[in-house]
Amino acid sequence: MATVVSLEGKRKAPSLEPLLSLCADDMVRIDREILARMRSPVALIPELANHLVGAGGKRMRPLLTVASARLCGYANDDDRHIKLATCVEFIHSATLLHDDVVDVSALRRGKPSANSLWGDKASVLVGDFLFTRAFELMVDVGSLDILGVLSRASSKIAEGEVLQLVSQRDTSTPEATYLEVIKAKTAKLFAAASEVGAMIAGRNGPERVALESFGMNLGIAFQLVDDALDYVGRQADLGKTVGDDFREGKITLPVILAFLRGGAVDREFWKRTIEKLDQREGDLEHAQALMERHHSVADTLERARHYGAMARDALGLFADAPLKAAMLEAVDFAIDRAH
Repeated sequence: MATVVSLEGKRKAPSLEPLLSLCADDMVRIDREILARMRSPVALIPELANHLVGAGGKRMRPLLTVASARLCGYANDDDRHIKLATCVEFIHSATLLHDDVVDVSALRRGKPSANSLWGDKASVLVGDFLFTRAFELMVDVGSLDILGVLSRASSKIAEGEVLQLVSQRDTSTPEATYLEVIKAKTAKLFAAASEVGAMIAGRNGPERVALESFGMNLGIAFQLVDDALDYVGRQADLGKTVGDDFREGKITLPVILAFLRGGAVDREFWKRTIEKLDQREGDLEHAQALMERHHSVADTLERARHYGAMARDALGLFADAPLKAAMLEAVDFAIDRAH
């Protein structure tokens, strides 16, 4: 396929930097709150937690909380929005610790995973610790409505993980079930992170609904791109081994589409490698070739662009401002990671 080059020069890649810059003071305070809340007299807890939480990452979820609050006019000098953003990051980090145990992951953000260094038991228990810290922060904020949103999101994430577990290695999984999984395990926290930003700013009407929709659609797009990148990404960019989903028998949209569009021989390949986990040398490369032949990765990314467009539209009721523009660029960043 030919590449069209703009006469105005190479397109500038979208970035999170404008949003991070506009929220820089809040992000510094979030990092400070994270460190304070990870403290424990049990030395293993901050050691293991900091290995994950302090390893960097994009901090997109807490960033969405403070950005949404500021977009809704939050200008208080208190730290309630900081506590909420920290709570969101702890919920996310706890789920990552648990996920890596379930998935037997060796890498996380380009470093050895906590479970590979300290073992499964320590990872699960420190994940539980972070969950309890998250709920302490919710209580500190003092809003039952916000507590309800975040606690329901936590329950939904757990349901999504279990649904993914029961559909794992099942090549007959329909796309609708896959979407249900990623809405629960990934997008729900994006949605809650954005929604509580509006709530802490006292915007419980259309703005709250819009930001919940923004976060949900951004989260779906984000996960779709992640699942595509597992087959076409670069390990240095992914922070995990390329093909991990394939080796674990995960049912993601690129697999679902390739299975549905293939013939009998192709389907037998997917049943052997995904359902039976009977994988041989060269199987990952063959899987990638089948996905290219059936455009399953390309169509996964096309769906991501669709949800990204809905995320952008959700911000339509807000007045144009640098913060809104930066949030729109964050949507483009989430999708452009595939290029």
